[in-house]
Amino acid sequence: MRLWHYIMEYSILLVAGALIGLIWANLDYRTYHQIVDFVLLKESVVGHLHAGHGESRRVLTVHYLINDILMAFFFAQAGKEVWEAVALKDGSLRGRKAATPLFATAGGMIGPIAVYLGIAALLGSETYSAVANGWAIPTATDIAFSYVVGRIIFGAGHPAVRFLLLLAIADDAAGLIILAVFYPSGELAPEWLLLSLAAVVIVYLLFNHIPHRLDRDNDDKPITTFIRHKLSFWPYAVAGALSWYGFQEAGIHPALGLLPVIPAIPHADRAFGLMVEHGRSHRDLLNSIEHRMKHPIEFILFLFGFANAGVEISSIGAPTVLVLLGLLVGKPIGIMLFGWLGAVPLGFGIPKGMRMIDIAIIGLVAAIGFTVSLFIASVAFESGPVQDAAKMGALLSLSAAVVAIGLSRFVSVSKIP
Repeated sequence: MRLWHYIMEYSILLVAGALIGLIWANLDYRTYHQIVDFVLLKESVVGHLHAGHGESRRVLTVHYLINDILMAFFFAQAGKEVWEAVALKDGSLRGRKAATPLFATAGGMIGPIAVYLGIAALLGSETYSAVANGWAIPTATDIAFSYVVGRIIFGAGHPAVRFLLLLAIADDAAGLIILAVFYPSGELAPEWLLLSLAAVVIVYLLFNHIPHRLDRDNDDKPITTFIRHKLSFWPYAVAGALSWYGFQEAGIHPALGLLPVIPAIPHADRAFGLMVEHGRSHRDLLNSIEHRMKHPIEFILFLFGFANAGVEISSIGAPTVLVLLGLLVGKPIGIMLFGWLGAVPLGFGIPKGMRMIDIAIIGLVAAIGFTVSLFIASVAFESGPVQDAAKMGALLSLSAAVVAIGLSRFVSVSKIP
């Protein structure tokens, strides 16, 4: 029942939005794109940069609103998990315990890229040129779906679930870096990042560091209490808006624009994990903000699924095959190979109760790209047949769950409740 509750909360709206978009696009492709590409503002400070008649202007469309503005909250949630794992004293990606999952994550990035680009090269220079920019699409792991499938296969108490979660978080971190570095949203103007940096530094000093310093000898904590109760998250919301705008103007994908603000928000030195219930009762501001955003982010994922999964079934082509093979072949092989390298030759080992075959199953579960793969496909290619075909590969990556469950039955995985 707890697992079903998790699926209902974190997956059902995303899947529903994707199905509605997919069905609508195949029934009436024209009206679907009329909605998704509808222009909200013809002259705007945010939006796609539109060139015409000798001048450039920003046009705010529904698609931009969803992918570049609203999805910033989703990536902030993923960034919060990465920040906890890397920066906190007891973070799950710190120390020797994370070595093997991190090696496996590296394999889960290298394997798909090698398969995707290798097969593309075999298909000829024309195909390679058309699809090469999508090399990062099969590197993604959908953290929510992979976690759900992992629990179905191994049970909540199996160490493989924790291993999978560490791998998925590390994969998210690598994916955020790839988006920022390799997929700029426009002509680079790095000086605009100073706006983001200034906003983050100022909000951290004025509303976090200095108040805590002033209150350090007072058990009543009057200044920090006043800021928490009277100002709440608003200073960080303003800093986030400025940081987002700085990213847009700098040419870095603005969906990543809230990430710099996360370390500035007051946070307890413990990680609660992915929206776990006992995180609700904790009083630190970062976890409080996360739980306030829970339902809005679920609705944002519904909109994202609708706006990005609307591709015609007939669009299946070479990019679809490349993305699928990268995910279903390259990622499991890479994770298995590098996981073995970290565990055996380098001597980092694997958690007690796990077998090497469990890492192979984890590799298949991690091949569910879905959400992040769809997002990367939307920025890697211009709208058109190649993008649609690549998105079909991301959608079909859900089939990795069936393969992983089948393999787990074949090798007799012992479920631990």
